Parts: sequence; C-alpha cells; structure tokens
Amino acid sequence: MIGWLRGRLAAKHPPVLVVDVNGVGYECEAPMSTFYALPQIGADVTLRTHLMVREDAHALYAFGTDEERRLFRSLLKVGGVGPKIALGILSGISVDAFMICIEAQNPDPLVRVPGVGRKTAERLLIEMRDRVKELAGAGAALPPAIGRAAAAQHEAYSALVALGYRPVEITRLLRTVADEDASTEELIRRALKVAGG
Repeated sequence: MIGWLRGRLAAKHPPVLVVDVNGVGYECEAPMSTFYALPQIGADVTLRTHLMVREDAHALYAFGTDEERRLFRSLLKVGGVGPKIALGILSGISVDAFMICIEAQNPDPLVRVPGVGRKTAERLLIEMRDRVKELAGAGAALPPAIGRAAAAQHEAYSALVALGYRPVEITRLLRTVADEDASTEELIRRALKVAGG
C-alpha cells in the first residue's frame, strides 16, 4: 500500500495530477478540494494516497489532508458509491460540512453535489451516521502536506462552499484573488468582493 507521496508536482490537469518522486511519475486522481490547495508546478508537495487495485487497473487517489482520505475510504464502503462519486462529494463539499450534514441528517447540501441524487444522499445519511464519530476521532502521523498559503486557500474554499457557492465558481474566484501572503479571511473577503462585482 502507498500511504503518501512526497516529491515534485510535475503536472495538474483536474482530476489528474502527477508527482515526480525521485524520477518516477505517480499519476493520481484527486478531488477539487485538493487541487485548490496545490502549489505551483515544480514545487514540492506531500499528498496522502489511496491505492485501489481492480482486475483491469491500479488507480491511485491523492488527498491534501488525512481527513479527506479517511472520508474517501469511508464513502467507498457505502453501497452504490464508487471512487467517482466519492471524489465528487469531496469536490463539492468540505469534510466539515459533510459531517454537519450527517449529524443533522440533512440531505439537501449532498443533493446539490453533482452525481449525488436524493436516494444516494439518503443512503449516505443512514450508512455514515455511525462512522462520523470514527472519522472525527481518527488520526495518523504524517508530514505536513501543504504550506500556510495552500492551507489558507483550502480553508477559504471550504468556507465558500458553506456559503453556497458552486465548486467551479469557487475555483475561479480563488484563482482571481490568489496571494501567497493572504490569510484565509483575506481570501474570503476578496473572493466575495469579486463575486459581488
């Protein structure tokens, strides 16, 4: 099993990224929440990974945080949820917002995620209810995945999702206001200013 990758970010074309680890390029699929927090191409990066082995392929999935990877793995255990839907959920809603949905048994934010219908959302509420406590309490030692600037972008993304903005719009807004020295609050303020015209 490949637990994480640490190397140089060689390419990023959502949903695929490539990490060069000592001359070996690892091609991974990642949720948009991870893409928003990635540094520039050529920079060093550390990503958590999940290797899925099937008869016809080996697929490697990458995540910016351990919480995202744990949620991805837990989602795969839900009937009718495969890697594509799990990545879609992580792309469309933050881990914290997902936990709140499950605890409140509110399917509406989940139904707004592309690829998640009402039946799937209701199944998630039922099957994930008991796992939320496990997810919240689990943890693993790992080197820091992203720097302060990337963490601020990631937190700003989660906040904008919670405010009801669509993932595609959030990506555009955060690219427009990108600044390595900006705090989370500053990024959110600038993004809202751009969104408001």
